[in-house]
Amino acid sequence: MAEAVLIDAVRTPIGRQQGSLRDVRPDVLYAHVLNTLIERTGIDPNLIEDVVTGCVTNTGEQGANIGRLGVMLSNLPITVPAVTLNRMCGSAQQAIHFAAQAIAAGDVSYAIAGGVESMSRVPMFSDVTGNFATFNPAINEKYQLVHQGESAELIAEKYQLSRTELDDWSFESHQRAAAATKAGWFSSQLAPIVGSDKTGNPHELIYDEGIRFEADRAKMGTLKTVFRADGVVTAANASQISDGAAVVLIGEREQALADGFKPRAKFRARVVAAGDPRMQLLEVIPATHKALAKAGLSINDIDLVEINEAFASVVLAWLREFKLDPSRVNPNGGAIAHGHPLGATGAVLMSKMINELERRDAQFGLQVMCIGHGQATATIIERV
Repeated sequence: MAEAVLIDAVRTPIGRQQGSLRDVRPDVLYAHVLNTLIERTGIDPNLIEDVVTGCVTNTGEQGANIGRLGVMLSNLPITVPAVTLNRMCGSAQQAIHFAAQAIAAGDVSYAIAGGVESMSRVPMFSDVTGNFATFNPAINEKYQLVHQGESAELIAEKYQLSRTELDDWSFESHQRAAAATKAGWFSSQLAPIVGSDKTGNPHELIYDEGIRFEADRAKMGTLKTVFRADGVVTAANASQISDGAAVVLIGEREQALADGFKPRAKFRARVVAAGDPRMQLLEVIPATHKALAKAGLSINDIDLVEINEAFASVVLAWLREFKLDPSRVNPNGGAIAHGHPLGATGAVLMSKMINELERRDAQFGLQVMCIGHGQATATIIERV
């Protein structure tokens, strides 16, 4: 079987909701990272055999196969095909899996995988009507579906996580992201993009806009809870609504070496898991077990973890289960700080992970993401 390898990764800086990227269409965001990836790697665009794209809200400007529209706007040849998929928050991570699987199967030699989401221009849930009234009532009768925020509350309840613990983790996420940004650790993976400042004038975004560089821990503790009057989940300990795009170049190892590329990592495991839709965000735990088993590794072998900070309770519950040193988990902050452009985050985290593994001269990285309706994606990569 052919071996898929990661060659490079590029992402936009992540914009706040109605922030600097509010006037940039999602197809333009995606074309921008596609162009930057091609330019930085120097790959012949004609070698790209497919573009696999994650996007969660497939309507409006993100409808009609946003992946293909992004390719058409980019400098890629019109002969490059593209497909768009929706595995909710794990969409870009799933896009990476599908592209790697196509290479392993021998179907293609080079593919680009990634995702895009402009939550400012295409609001979350705008692809459903009447506050989920289009859902089949029989599903609710079977599973008692709840909002993800309520699921985050249920997880906090199950693991007896306090508001203080959640806010402390969230404050640390901002602290880590701010430190990494100031140190320039994200610079090599970012593709700065021109958006708009507060007055509407052109403004180049060069860093993740959601990061609080002077985070106020005391103020975080004063925010009202969102889903329960007596709950623990607030806007401060949940991921931010954001805009962004990210892509990775994946190639067949022997072909990539022959073409002069230096592979940066290989895949040790690619998995998806599913379970209770009510405790829907907790599938990161079985997904991690499944990925470790497939890779033949233990959690102590993992040098670095990127777990999506959809809510702080998800990360802290995962840590309770695996008891890994917290300094190895989201070491440069997570979505609570830099934001969560839904369909793009899976590729954003992969970009962060491969760069941080190299910075630390480390070997194994685990990426795991909770997904609505009770799913999770997990990937283990190994530096080469």
